[in-house]
Amino acid sequence: MYTERASRLAGAFVWTGDGAGRVLPDGCMDLLWARGQLLVAGPDTRAYVPEGAPATWTGLRFPPGSAPAFLGVPAHELRDRRVELADLWPSSEVRRLRSRIAGSADPGTALEEIALERAAPPDPLLRALVTSLDAGRPVAVTADELGLGARQLHRRSLVAFGYGPKTLARILRLRRALALARSGVPFAETAVRSGYADQPHLARDVRELAGLPLGRLLAAR
Repeated sequence: MYTERASRLAGAFVWTGDGAGRVLPDGCMDLLWARGQLLVAGPDTRAYVPEGAPATWTGLRFPPGSAPAFLGVPAHELRDRRVELADLWPSSEVRRLRSRIAGSADPGTALEEIALERAAPPDPLLRALVTSLDAGRPVAVTADELGLGARQLHRRSLVAFGYGPKTLARILRLRRALALARSGVPFAETAVRSGYADQPHLARDVRELAGLPLGRLLAAR
């Protein structure tokens, strides 16, 4: 079970799920609420498979690159991790927020309001970077267009996304491919339209990032 809606925080989504299933890399970070706890899902470089007993999870998925400014922590410190918010913020503040969410009629709305109160204005450079890479433009071309050197772009990307721009481009390419494949586009055509060299290239990337062959991944969904 999974539902989501667009958030009042620009580019973000509020979602609810049962904690089952495979979570694929998407370039984003989430603020999570489950079992009375506030957690942060860091940026994934591979599929995350939840463990433990089923539970109702509510989350706010920040747009790519925006969560570190909200959290006050560089994204690379949270890469491939799930951590309690109390490990990042003062425990007294987190207790207050937990009580606020627990007493709300809708945890998703409460998470959204907390983010709206604390979120920093969007960084236009990061937004332009994501837009360019998601359109399939090469990293070097994107860096030139943004007026950044390769090292500077890499440093900015580590802080904002948790990994370098090439990894971000690879994850965004996978998302484009999965959207096409789920809509019924043949795998070979999906590969070409998404920016892969060929279908075997797509297959390798899916296995490495999602942990399953493409056919099984689509069937599981």
